[in-house]
Amino acid sequence: MTPPGRPRTDRPPRGGLDPSQAALAEPPRTPADPAGLTAPVLADTGRLIARRAASMGLSRWSWGEGVVMHAALTLADALGNPIPTFVTAFVDEHLAAGVDIAHVNDLALGATCADLWLATGEPRYREACEQLLGWLRNDAGVTRAGNGAIEHWPGGVWADTVFMAGMFLIRYGLAVDRPDLVAEAGEQLVAHAQMLQHPGTGLYAHGSHLGETIWCFWGRANAWTALAAVEFLAAARRLQYPRVADLAESVTATLERQLLALADCQPEHGVWDVLVDGQEENRGIVETSAAAGIASAMLRAASLGIAPARTRQSGWQAITGVHAYVEPDGTLARTSAGTVLQLIPFGYSVIRSDRIQPWGQGLAMRAYADALTDLTTHKKAPQPS
Repeated sequence: MTPPGRPRTDRPPRGGLDPSQAALAEPPRTPADPAGLTAPVLADTGRLIARRAASMGLSRWSWGEGVVMHAALTLADALGNPIPTFVTAFVDEHLAAGVDIAHVNDLALGATCADLWLATGEPRYREACEQLLGWLRNDAGVTRAGNGAIEHWPGGVWADTVFMAGMFLIRYGLAVDRPDLVAEAGEQLVAHAQMLQHPGTGLYAHGSHLGETIWCFWGRANAWTALAAVEFLAAARRLQYPRVADLAESVTATLERQLLALADCQPEHGVWDVLVDGQEENRGIVETSAAAGIASAMLRAASLGIAPARTRQSGWQAITGVHAYVEPDGTLARTSAGTVLQLIPFGYSVIRSDRIQPWGQGLAMRAYADALTDLTTHKKAPQPS
């Protein structure tokens, strides 16, 4: 017997849709009680997630490692702790061996190098940032769309890029007092929004293929773009630079549209489907790394005054949902594997949940860092409406 509310799979999919994976989706876990998410609980959970990340055996200079390492710095700062030794050990080992940059994703660790240079003054971290910036400026493999958006692959603009490259540009620009680099990150946010933000819904597509936007509203794409936007807007407030100020107006508008759209389609349990708009082939297939990243962006947006009541409420709703998926060993469950651009919605429906994923750990650390900061500011989490 087909469970109530689940699509039948004993007949051809309607209109070419294939809801077979959605029919097998596990029911969502019961979210945590916001009253139980005290500062000590948030801090302890963040530390648990960080310890699990540190024990993963990360070894590549790549985007997943970049997400983890910078998130570990962010969490340590929120906790009032020193720089984690596993971060410096990882970066120093790679810098000593020599870093091979082959893709825009390899810029992700630049944000960590920038913050390490700012914290320590060690020349090797600035030299690494200059190497990354030189690659971005000069390598023939860095292609751009007609509006200047950096392509993730030739012929394809992906939302991922504004985080992987943009966070580096922002953090390094702040570290060395180069507001032009921060402006460059803002220009990428605007260019990507022109191509990937849906004019009707305000949600972001994952990417484009051969100049055509594929309107699959993947959750982690929305997390990457929102996180890069709040990082840019926070930096903009620290700078006196006309170009950054002009870009901040545009980025604020696109971010507010996106976050309000995400809040409108957020399930009651807090964790969005892998495609956040409830698309039929993916309905009920929840994915936690996106929820963690969006929660972080929501809470930071609230602190920046962007629809604060709505974004704070939605951010905490996501935190309560994500908390239910943190396993006793600190692994964030239900995190999808690395996901290339899919040309049809069904391609996003299969989530590999049999192993820990570094971006899940990293985005979870960000979420708990920002939840802790928010709770310290407001003294209590908002109650469900």
